[in-house]
Amino acid sequence: MSAISTAIDAPRMPTDLRRSVSNTIKGSAGNLVEWYDVYVYSVFAASFEHHFFSQDEKNANIYIWAIFALTFLMRPVGSWYFGRFADRRGRRAALTLSVSVMSACSFIVAITPGQLTIGGFAAVILIACRLIQGFATGGEYGTSATYLTEAAVPRHRGFLASFHYVTLVGGHVLAQALFLALLLATSHDAISEWGWRLAFLIGGVGALVVLWMRRTMDESMSEETLQSIKKGEATGSGSMTELFSNYWKELLACFLVTMGGTVAFYAYSINGPNIVKATFSHTSPVTGSVVSLVALIILMVLQPVGGYVSDRVGRRSLLVFFGVGGVLFTWVLYFVLPGVTNGFLAFAILTVGFIILTGYTSINAVVKAVMFPTHVRALGVGFGYAVANSCFGGTAPVFYAAAKSSGHVVMFVVYVTALIAASLLVYLFLLRNHGANWLDAPEEMRRRKDSKEHRVFPMGV
Repeated sequence: MSAISTAIDAPRMPTDLRRSVSNTIKGSAGNLVEWYDVYVYSVFAASFEHHFFSQDEKNANIYIWAIFALTFLMRPVGSWYFGRFADRRGRRAALTLSVSVMSACSFIVAITPGQLTIGGFAAVILIACRLIQGFATGGEYGTSATYLTEAAVPRHRGFLASFHYVTLVGGHVLAQALFLALLLATSHDAISEWGWRLAFLIGGVGALVVLWMRRTMDESMSEETLQSIKKGEATGSGSMTELFSNYWKELLACFLVTMGGTVAFYAYSINGPNIVKATFSHTSPVTGSVVSLVALIILMVLQPVGGYVSDRVGRRSLLVFFGVGGVLFTWVLYFVLPGVTNGFLAFAILTVGFIILTGYTSINAVVKAVMFPTHVRALGVGFGYAVANSCFGGTAPVFYAAAKSSGHVVMFVVYVTALIAASLLVYLFLLRNHGANWLDAPEEMRRRKDSKEHRVFPMGV
């Protein structure tokens, strides 16, 4: 077992609700900016693809989405680096570093000349920046999920930790809102000419604001733990060897919990709005953008509702709701929604999908965080999520684009449904609503682990 004692492994437990809310806001603000930078790419992709690829290139759209998927390959690397960093030097330091990296890349993309000026180097710069941003995002997810869970007072943990996805979806909302504002104020041609550059610049400036905010947020790791690490007493902190040797079951559970949720998130929240906008692109592009934006705002607002409900009925109950709903509803999103030309009906279908999705997104941070002890929590949460996210999440848009162009949408729907169903089995048989967990009762969890009693994963409610 690890060289870390039970006392040192305990996090700094928050007791002041007011301070907890303040830290939640500061911790989630960076998440908002980083995910805005992720989604500004997907929202404005059709507007800037010809700047990086020739207009005569018939596969430019697939290339753009392939780059989007490629960045997810860096997320496990980022989760390893930043998770190790966060478990050894604190959550606040890791979060500050990740948002700095994201900001720099956004500025570079915004000022990069097009392919008509520098040829293929334009695409090379775009790919390089997106890979580095994927690296930073991989670190942001696990560290911010860990921080928001640790910084939350126990009785409101689901509600406060849900702001992890409020800001994640909020980044998408901001990108969609900016696109709509530019569309109303200018034109598609203007957005393709300079609007997309403005969008990336805003992301870079926003990150600088977050850097200032994060200077004053509390560290969620106890001073005792940090001092022990500095003295070399906590040899297992942030160690991949420790994670794979002693917590491989928790890591596998984290991966399996994420698998169905992450593919559903991108299949619903990225492909869904894009389907609506494509349907209305020739008749009423503003309607398509408004429908997508309002539905995403509802998804954002639903997150604390889901977190609040989980504090009352349990995290597992919401995950099961998501799993059953996802298995039954995915085909509607892909076979009914593309043919809907009524804005209200398109909005209703998207909203139902987002209600189902909330069962996963609102609580996924806390569900994963309570699976791991403090000394490998950021690494375990980040790496387990990043691997599943790279395999199944980021690839969903490009898989759908390829399936659509080749006429195999049915196969894509079967693929998404099967992954959600597989995660549903995990929710049913490996998770529990009640019982001791690593965040609330580390002593009990270590005793169970030493005696090999640890067979399921309680969620702490």
